[in-house]
Amino acid sequence: MAPLGTRGADALIRLWPVLSLILILAIVVAFSHLGPLSFERMVIRALIMMTVVIGLYIFIGNSGVLSFGHSTFMVVSAYMSAWLTMSVMRKKIMLPDIWEGFGLIEMHVLPGALLAGLLSAVLAMIVGLPLMRLSGIAAAIGTFAVFTIVTVVYNQWDSYTKGASTLIGLPTYVDLWVAFGFVAGALLIAHVYDRSKFGLQLRATREDLVAAKAAGVNIVFQRMVAFVVSAFVTGIGGVLYVHFTATITQANLIYLNLTFITIVMLLVGGMRSLTGAVVGVIAISIVSEGLRQVEKPIGVAGLGELGLAAFMLVVLAIRPGGIAGKREIPLPAFFRRTE
Repeated sequence: MAPLGTRGADALIRLWPVLSLILILAIVVAFSHLGPLSFERMVIRALIMMTVVIGLYIFIGNSGVLSFGHSTFMVVSAYMSAWLTMSVMRKKIMLPDIWEGFGLIEMHVLPGALLAGLLSAVLAMIVGLPLMRLSGIAAAIGTFAVFTIVTVVYNQWDSYTKGASTLIGLPTYVDLWVAFGFVAGALLIAHVYDRSKFGLQLRATREDLVAAKAAGVNIVFQRMVAFVVSAFVTGIGGVLYVHFTATITQANLIYLNLTFITIVMLLVGGMRSLTGAVVGVIAISIVSEGLRQVEKPIGVAGLGELGLAAFMLVVLAIRPGGIAGKREIPLPAFFRRTE
């Protein structure tokens, strides 16, 4: 290959962090078809979680503000997608008391997912007005309070969510390439945000809040922008999750396990880089699956949780900034050559 010109090299350098991740994931997805069905399903789950963690990275990684409430957007978007995409006949059986407007709609999953993501973005805009003025532990508790309110409401909203029962009959839409396509889209959104003035200004508030404010950065506005974009991407992750399992239950979506495991994935990988968000999901997914395979023949309950906790402690003790830290995948030296 001929050496790249200056413009081409500059463009490649700017896009390389996201292009390299997409290329690596595409190779993994292509080879996943060669393995057993269980491996293929594990990869799909990892890709779905990757979408969620990338959404977390957009806000947490750039702002430095911890959020325990992003599962809220998964819940809201998942149910909205169910109302929009379930067959009319299925809704008459499962949700006979739902609003007639929803009861007569039967939409394809793709536009339904985008509308569901937009609903999460609107919700983030509303709850973000007070929350984005908070910092530190107050912000974390505030987001957790929103999560608690929303999940309690949805748990009790029997006519729309089946309450504590399982809502079944969602269209099965997510396969390897669909999940990969959404992850690629999430990576591009995160990269564009990172390179924008909004991302730069928000990272300035993360590094030095006082200096950023003195430089004229509107802290609340910048956090709000990231929070809304993050909610949209995270909401899409919730849609993928339920259209892979074809069900919505408290156990697989609303409980706190999902909230904490996604935050752990981001911290283990490195919350200050897009590469870290991807690496964290891959690392936790591999370790979790390996421990599950070991736990079955041994028959020791809780071994998986203990092993995962030990892995987290070791990684964070050795690399407090996560596996990837602040680094993205570097551009190979050959491509940096110019004439």
